[in-house]
Amino acid sequence: MIVMGGIVGSGIFINPYVVAQQVHTPLLILGVWLIGGALAMAGAFIWAELATRLPDSGGQYIYLREAYHPAVAFIYGWVLLLVTQTGGMAAVAVTFAKYFRAITGLGAGDGPIAAAALLGLTAINCLGVRAGSNVQSAMMLLKSGAIAVLVVAGIVLGGGRVHPLPLLDRPVSFDLLRAIGAAMIPVAFAYGGWQTSTFVAGEMRDPRRDLSRGLIVGVIGVIALYLSVNYVCLRVLGPAGLAASQTPASSVMRVALGERGAEFLAVGIAVSTLGFLSQGILTAPRVYYAMARDGLFFESVGRLSPRTGAPVVAIMLQGVFATVIAFSGRYEQILNYVTSVDFISFALTASALFVFRRRDAGRPRVGIYRTPGHPYTTAAFVAVCAAIVASTIAAYPQHSAIGLTILLTGVPVYLSWSRRKTG
Repeated sequence: MIVMGGIVGSGIFINPYVVAQQVHTPLLILGVWLIGGALAMAGAFIWAELATRLPDSGGQYIYLREAYHPAVAFIYGWVLLLVTQTGGMAAVAVTFAKYFRAITGLGAGDGPIAAAALLGLTAINCLGVRAGSNVQSAMMLLKSGAIAVLVVAGIVLGGGRVHPLPLLDRPVSFDLLRAIGAAMIPVAFAYGGWQTSTFVAGEMRDPRRDLSRGLIVGVIGVIALYLSVNYVCLRVLGPAGLAASQTPASSVMRVALGERGAEFLAVGIAVSTLGFLSQGILTAPRVYYAMARDGLFFESVGRLSPRTGAPVVAIMLQGVFATVIAFSGRYEQILNYVTSVDFISFALTASALFVFRRRDAGRPRVGIYRTPGHPYTTAAFVAVCAAIVASTIAAYPQHSAIGLTILLTGVPVYLSWSRRKTG
């Protein structure tokens, strides 16, 4: 539930239309989503091995610290707090606000509603990992049910069919590759989040067994959900109709079940976004906790509540930052500057597996999951991550520059903290 909840947010309900604006045939649209799923699956295999090698709270932060240098790990945590995790949460909170206003007719702006959702879930997760995980499980079941209703209603009552031809919307060329690269940006964002489950490894009973299984099974489940939703959208709306609708899932339900169907799905999407936010608030603060424990962040962030065992200060810090970002930008802007930085960290973390394999070559392998197809699948994952970063920067240079600038500011901040640690 934590793995799937970290992936399934609002992206699958909105991003299909963004993809259809870049590529215009069923083969290309479904193909891009399948490529994104294969990329997430490759990442899940890699992270499963990393999690069994280093089963401690902090996930990627720990992997980067042990493979490279504390500076690399710190910069990852820095951009997680200021860009990737909080930015993704802010984007989803803004989406929640839009659907909440549509459901209730509330006249408030998106910012205050998004802030209320973020701060409310922050308060719940301060009660401890058990409270946060229970909310997460309930939200995941509800949004899986909403997606199932969407798929079944679309197939049974939506009419239409998927026309397989033409296969391509333009000749094989650099322009086609550029369009596929641009389409991969929203797909990559929609599939992102499986890695956050590793943040709470230290609080699992048996992370070596459970986390590796959860990563793989969870990602397979999300691929099935995402392909089903896109198939139904193409069947009911067609490629052109999908590209024209900024709320394609609601459009499908409106065709299948009328306005009441659209209202039902709006509630489902609102629940889905809350579930994603709950998962992020549950998992990511464990990275800031690990940074503080290493002496590279405020000492108070590394303290655990004596009553609940939760890193309360770290959880509150993330909630405040996500709220600030939610007030400052739109969904599309946040998505673009998050994606470029996020996939830099993916590439670096996957490359860490080469370091660990070489370093631990002579050691026993008991209890360690082995990534299928390594080193070839790992190298391919790193190459695709680099291509997504390049595509995002080329397509959205100004938004990407924001994220990259924040990343670079982490260097002097690390130097300051490391001097403070040794001083």
